[in-house]
Amino acid sequence: MRGFLKIVLATFVSLILFTIIGVFILIGIATAAASSDKPVIGSKAVLLLDLSVLYKEQFVEDPFSAIINEGEEEPPSLFQVIQMLKHAQKDSAVKGMYILCANNANGFAASEELRKAVVEFKNSGKFVIAHGEVISQKGYYVASAANEIYCNPQGGLEWNGLSSNLFFLKGMLDKLDIQPQIFYAGKFKSATEPLRETQMTEANKLQTSVWLGELYNQMLQATSMSRGKDTAFLRELAVKGMIQTPADAKKYGLIDDLKYDDEIKATISKKLKQELKSKINFVSLSDYAQATDFEPSGSGKVALVYANGDIVSGQGDNESIGSDNYKNILRKIRFDKSIKALVFRINSGGGSALASEVIWREISLIRKEKPVVVSMGDVAASGGYYIACNADSVFANANTITGSIGVFSVVPNMQAFFKNKLGITFDGVKTAPYADMGDISKPLNENEKRFLQASVDSIYATFLNRVANGRKRPVPTIDSIAQGRVWTGTTALKIGLTDRIGGLQDAIDCAARMADIKKNDVKLKEYPEKKSLIEQIMGGYKKSVSQSLISDQIDPSLMQVTRELKQVKQMVGVPQTRLPFLVNIQ
Repeated sequence: MRGFLKIVLATFVSLILFTIIGVFILIGIATAAASSDKPVIGSKAVLLLDLSVLYKEQFVEDPFSAIINEGEEEPPSLFQVIQMLKHAQKDSAVKGMYILCANNANGFAASEELRKAVVEFKNSGKFVIAHGEVISQKGYYVASAANEIYCNPQGGLEWNGLSSNLFFLKGMLDKLDIQPQIFYAGKFKSATEPLRETQMTEANKLQTSVWLGELYNQMLQATSMSRGKDTAFLRELAVKGMIQTPADAKKYGLIDDLKYDDEIKATISKKLKQELKSKINFVSLSDYAQATDFEPSGSGKVALVYANGDIVSGQGDNESIGSDNYKNILRKIRFDKSIKALVFRINSGGGSALASEVIWREISLIRKEKPVVVSMGDVAASGGYYIACNADSVFANANTITGSIGVFSVVPNMQAFFKNKLGITFDGVKTAPYADMGDISKPLNENEKRFLQASVDSIYATFLNRVANGRKRPVPTIDSIAQGRVWTGTTALKIGLTDRIGGLQDAIDCAARMADIKKNDVKLKEYPEKKSLIEQIMGGYKKSVSQSLISDQIDPSLMQVTRELKQVKQMVGVPQTRLPFLVNIQ
């Protein structure tokens, strides 16, 4: 027995020592990575814009990213990319840009901001070349801003128009004897359709066809301006399916020529006026971010708060907007006299109505002390619009998805599922008639249904008043454009839900003007704030490993289904101001 205890004790001590040593080794690796020399750009640099990379809203440093991803650095944020491309316009070391446009992992509004930055870079007199083996439509949307677009001779260009599809769970729920008890306000509030329908309702088809058509029009207009083709002609190419081969894309002027990779490199070398055998100095955006000081460094402090993901109660995490966390962030900004204005960057389809109200309250308090300007990303809808509506000024991109002013709640009745499928029954006692209201093991009675619908209606009325007060419009006017309906940024401007079409930089410039800060004297303070090295290590390792394992094992289409099922779970029993599931555009 004594020998056994010695072995256990020795093993336990060894594990502790191994853990401590491992932590110090990891800290050493992270510290060494953080303190490494800046990359050298060199001369005749060509910036590499890879659209298959997702440029997130906020750069979150992950010490394990390079280790897990075999030396690949964390990509810069979307705004960092925009700032770098602006900086590179005047950087004599940078001669041009090479866009890899086969796939585009970024949303339509993010792509709009990237495209504008590419246009400005090109207009500075530097060349922009785009290439893809098989170029997606969203990849082409950005690439069409280039001086020259090339495609692999055996590749292709997608030019088929856009589509949006939802998946519906009602048939599965019926087979499982699960009854979703649904309460909603707003005839266009279609977030619950997958639970109560087997196909899109006419109202949802109408709103989807309108906003999808507007996104498509933006793509056609952008292509028309860059390629000198009439939008009616571009639409005809898709309607008649006239782009089936790379040669078709060249014939109708969507691309300039068909070239292999070595021929593209030769074209770039010629523009750089260097020998073909010389190596081209391609510079990734991650390296350029480390090598240059592109961020503004004035004295007029402006807070830039990123609100990205679902809106939830509590602290949340890096992928969500926790009401407690953001309440504390916004309160800190309100009391900080050195901060002269707030820019609130929102990329959210909403979530908890109560959590949205908590954040709305803090925004309303800040606005009494300093200017508040909202910048909408890909999505700022439902709860995402709730937290935006009370700003002094609201900016959206033309391709932003916004609106969806409506409320719903879901309480599943799983009594038949438990009894018929699992053989489980329930019984109990209670001290009042409604003590077990919302219990998923039984159906709601008529009074309980009435209570829940009244709660949803009350929250909707509050939502309408919040928007009406923020936008300075009568409640009936807001109600007429609310009803859960989704709008693009273009239409949102026309109906008064937003104030300007523009990206994040435009919103920052506006906030600076409102705070009497000179344009070149802005100093941005980003929130949520950067975590300490230990926090990065402890949180980053788990995240990096889990993401790597998931991405390696699960198909992206199945990942989308998993995310949507997770959203269903979050909806249960909590009144929601949420966009209709995930917007899937192809």
